[in-house]
Amino acid sequence: MTDISTAKERARAAVDAIAPELVRLSKEIHAHPELAWEERYAYEQLVPFVKAQGFAVHEHAYGMETAFRGEWGHGPTTIAICAEYDALPEIGHACGHNLIATTGVGSAAALTKALDPADARIVILGTPAEEGNGGKIPMITHGAFDDIDVALMAHPGPVDLAESPMFGVAHVDVEYRGKAVHASVFPEQGVNALDALVTAYQSIAQLRQHIRRDARLHGIVTYGGEAPNIVPERAKGAFYVRALKPWYLEELKGRVKACFEAGALATGCTVTMDWHQESEYAPMKNNRPMVEAYRRNAEDLGRTFIELKDLTSGSSDMGNVSQVVPSIHPTFGVGAPKFTHSPEFTAVAATDAAHENMISVAKALAMTGVELALDPELVRRSKADFAGSR
Repeated sequence: MTDISTAKERARAAVDAIAPELVRLSKEIHAHPELAWEERYAYEQLVPFVKAQGFAVHEHAYGMETAFRGEWGHGPTTIAICAEYDALPEIGHACGHNLIATTGVGSAAALTKALDPADARIVILGTPAEEGNGGKIPMITHGAFDDIDVALMAHPGPVDLAESPMFGVAHVDVEYRGKAVHASVFPEQGVNALDALVTAYQSIAQLRQHIRRDARLHGIVTYGGEAPNIVPERAKGAFYVRALKPWYLEELKGRVKACFEAGALATGCTVTMDWHQESEYAPMKNNRPMVEAYRRNAEDLGRTFIELKDLTSGSSDMGNVSQVVPSIHPTFGVGAPKFTHSPEFTAVAATDAAHENMISVAKALAMTGVELALDPELVRRSKADFAGSR
């Protein structure tokens, strides 16, 4: 079996060797932002690169035009690395998925140079539509992770966090139906759908004071009527329910549902709710032994982590992956204190500093992959932690 320290040296050297190509790929993807399910340019950039690194690639994987799966090796442990590459409307790569893509393919490529094929099986997964569409969720359903032992990816942000406590999130669209009449001539004949939605909104706003600190509720009115002198017969809203614990997410959904029903009961409207359960993001279940291994390897490369108590962040479909296999989803700084999902972060995501950090983190992920490939005890502890955590 390959020596771990030797393999780590090979992994670092391998990332350095392909660093110019990784930077080129990142810049190309950044310059051509594509929304969920439409990442054709990114796909066409990444797949040839992955093939050139020696991976056998299944294109348009799992029935998705812009998903792919590359495989290399035949060892006892199967390690998956996820790459994302979709962008946001209007502000492009404000979540830095150009850096996620290149960190992923770069670390996977390095493992093929650091290991013997008999040491492990390396799987690189091109995962589309993370931004609000949950592309990894149908991949899970179609068996993408059935043969995976552990999964890794890293996400850019303002700072380095070894484990980011990402919320599970349920998306719900609500619609009320009432009766339209002239708001001045016959108001008593109307049934006001907007009143129903406002009542529900206020109920949810009041509920916020009485929920756990590791949960969030937020929503908007998406339609409230056509004219002030017409009692609105229809009103629509969109809401997110977030929590760090799966069991509490379910409990909180029930309480929010009761708020929606209260709006209907108070006004006499009918209400329909679409919870989009097929695309619900699960909370991130960070695997402790894998987090510790990644942190140790990243610190060996000079990376510095911060500790923030009571930190909460956004949500990711990597949370769904973490519920089916041991997983990590660390955050890495990009050289500037800019927040994701902002135009400022879009600009930062293509800078030299961001690319230097991307190269460093690709090495850290690859070094962590080396440990998982060559240390069966680490894999055993990772699986035990996964089985015992909730």
